[in-house]
Amino acid sequence: MQIDQLIQTVALAAIPVLFAITLHEAAHGYVARHFGDMTADKTGRISLNPLHHIDPFGTVILPLLTLWMGGILFGWAKPVPVNFAALRNPKKDMLWVAIAGPASNLVMALGWALVYKMGLMFPENYFADPMLGMAMWGIKINVVLMVLNLLPLPPLDGGRVAVSLLPHRQAFQLAKIEPYGMFILIFLAMTPVLSFILSPLIGLMFKLLSSLFGI
Repeated sequence: MQIDQLIQTVALAAIPVLFAITLHEAAHGYVARHFGDMTADKTGRISLNPLHHIDPFGTVILPLLTLWMGGILFGWAKPVPVNFAALRNPKKDMLWVAIAGPASNLVMALGWALVYKMGLMFPENYFADPMLGMAMWGIKINVVLMVLNLLPLPPLDGGRVAVSLLPHRQAFQLAKIEPYGMFILIFLAMTPVLSFILSPLIGLMFKLLSSLFGI
């Protein structure tokens, strides 16, 4: 990607990306607090301020690199601290805390699809083109974050969901992967494997949104 194209892309994608990571992480904190864990609340991480959730490398540098090199937009925010032992029913409630993040991305993808639909309805409007561009990035980043985080690999949300649903013995074995999970994910992202896994699921989500909103 050329520098001028990268600047234009960043201008359109910045707001959707900040919303996507902020609401995703805040959702984990809100649901954890609901089920009895006050860790995120006490550390100020239940916040809609993006500065509280930005990881310099995962939120800024890595996404810019993936945009520049092409391929699936990839990155992460600072994870909201959750003490699962403090939840009223740790194994059961872990599922709801974990699924809150991807669920927030699904809601945002639906919201941006509605914005995109509105942009198509008023093509003569001066703001229609930037609205369409920003909305498309909003759909893309939220779909990618939702699908990526649902992979059954701890510490991703899907890994936590799997730990919550599996019998205790298998859940314990899967949970032991967590210290190495991000290294595994980064390795997969550096190969065609992650794109091979995610692309069909992302494509399916785009087809569902397209048919739902007629875009």
